[in-house]
Amino acid sequence: MRISGLASRKCEARPRKCEVIFDVLGRSATMRDLEAQTTAPGFWDDPNKAKELLGRVNEIKAVLGPFSEIEKAVEEAAVMVELADAEEAGPQRDHALIDAGRDLERAEGIFHKLEMQSLLSGKLDRNNAYVSLHAGAGGTESCDWASMLFRMFQRFCSVKGFEVEVLDVQPGDEAGIKNATFAVRGPYAYGFMKCERGVHRLVRISPFDSNKRRHTSFASLDVVAELDDDIDIEVLDKDLRVDTYRSSGSGGQHVNKTDSAIRLTHLPTGVVVSCQAERSQHANRKKAMKMLQARLYELELDTKRKEMERFYGQKGEISWGSQIRSYVLQPYTMVKDHRTDTETSNVQAVLDGGLDAFVDAYLKQNQKTASAGK
Repeated sequence: MRISGLASRKCEARPRKCEVIFDVLGRSATMRDLEAQTTAPGFWDDPNKAKELLGRVNEIKAVLGPFSEIEKAVEEAAVMVELADAEEAGPQRDHALIDAGRDLERAEGIFHKLEMQSLLSGKLDRNNAYVSLHAGAGGTESCDWASMLFRMFQRFCSVKGFEVEVLDVQPGDEAGIKNATFAVRGPYAYGFMKCERGVHRLVRISPFDSNKRRHTSFASLDVVAELDDDIDIEVLDKDLRVDTYRSSGSGGQHVNKTDSAIRLTHLPTGVVVSCQAERSQHANRKKAMKMLQARLYELELDTKRKEMERFYGQKGEISWGSQIRSYVLQPYTMVKDHRTDTETSNVQAVLDGGLDAFVDAYLKQNQKTASAGK
């Protein structure tokens, strides 16, 4: 059939995508084996093991679901091509071919998502993430830039279907935010968000400068993975300094009237986390402790690798020469990623959360680097 030949040629031209298909087919067989185990007698005798097994089944289903959608879209396209072949030249034949093209575009889009997920093979890539955003030196200008990035990352997460929970926000003195901490939850949240770790640089005519001069601002993003329950990080009480303070921002009768917000400082390492998302001090402390354990785990991994720079996401100081990406609004418009040389002139689309091109290029570059090192 004509469409089968087209698919075959595409597969020959794109061996990487064919590898993904075979990987998905392999997962399908694995899922059948796992589902058979879930129906076996005594499956719930060990609740923890049962929960882990069900988690693996759901994880594989998350991959196979899109693959089924691809198969359906290709089949629908094949039907439309057959209808077009049976029609005489004219409007009906043209409409059938247009519909076939749309079905193939839909399949291509879904496959692209699967391909990106296949690049996320790290131990913690499937986990949720804790993200911290910090304004650099520069006062109001940098705080405003940090708030713009905060909006950009929230929109990016929304497009990906991730849930965002704001845990802590410290507003700037005049505008914007000094820093913000938020949790990103969803499949591969850490895998995608880690691609944005580093310093982000903005060049524009400052709205806060009456002389309309061009300013450069910096803000940095730190990302750590939420730990699974089977990873135990011991934090001793004697190593902690606990500070309580009144929550800032909007709140109800309780949030802003009691010292419910928590700040934890790990004295041996100097790692600081804070949370003011919940009404109770106990709930905020529990979330802050999970963040602290995640950061300490990431720090320990980097210590073992003797690459402490990676804990800061290769961002170093929040200043000149350390940025991973530049966003230029004047005198021209361009966003350029300095790690991959990926760039676009559509700055507004990027600030509205359109980061896929940068994330895709970064993941592919990392894969090539990893393959070269083997």
